[in-house]
Amino acid sequence: MRLNKFIAQAGVASRRKADELTANGNVKVNGAVVREMGYDVKEGDLVEVNGRMLGLPEKPVYIALNKPKGAITSVGDDKGRPTVMDMVADVPERIYPVGRLDYDTSGLLIMTNDGDLAQKLAHPGHKIYKTYRAKVAGVLSPERLAKLKKGVDIGGYVTAPAVVKLIKQSDRFALAEISIQEGKNRQVRKMFLSVGNKVLDLERVAIGDVYLGHLKAGHYRKLTRQEVEGLKGRL
Repeated sequence: MRLNKFIAQAGVASRRKADELTANGNVKVNGAVVREMGYDVKEGDLVEVNGRMLGLPEKPVYIALNKPKGAITSVGDDKGRPTVMDMVADVPERIYPVGRLDYDTSGLLIMTNDGDLAQKLAHPGHKIYKTYRAKVAGVLSPERLAKLKKGVDIGGYVTAPAVVKLIKQSDRFALAEISIQEGKNRQVRKMFLSVGNKVLDLERVAIGDVYLGHLKAGHYRKLTRQEVEGLKGRL
């Protein structure tokens, strides 16, 4: 396994950052500094990064979790609230969430031990659509939809164009689907509020071509090979 991949799968840094660490002399193999980018890590090699000994990378695991409202997207919580880690406690590998979902937002969360993929998915430079289903108060008029599609000011920041579709409109609320490539704090809620519609309920239903489907709240499934390859192919 190439050295940068070994370091990335150990969750230390992305492959690009691993190459930088190697070039800067921060990586040792069997006690000696290695600056060779393409070094092939062999069975029995002892790899250190900044003095930290790395174990053999675990088998990559990719999981889709349906995070319920009221759960924290964190590896722990000092207030004793449930976290997404509680829902994958039976997974033997050490996985962690990619990005986050707010406390009061439910839906699709990807969890993995592949540090390289996790850092790329979380990087704002990689444009992967994240799709949400939102129940909002009031009427979502064609004019408001047009503004959301074009981009709106959410407090000193104008959002990029979004894909927005009205699913249902009643006298008191609307149901819409919105896809964005950014990930500002509470962005979808702020976007709808900027056009006059308060979000009543929000669920993330897709990340790229990975869909939540009929996965029950608090449950998880492993991503298919096609889904993993699809995510990597977009980065």
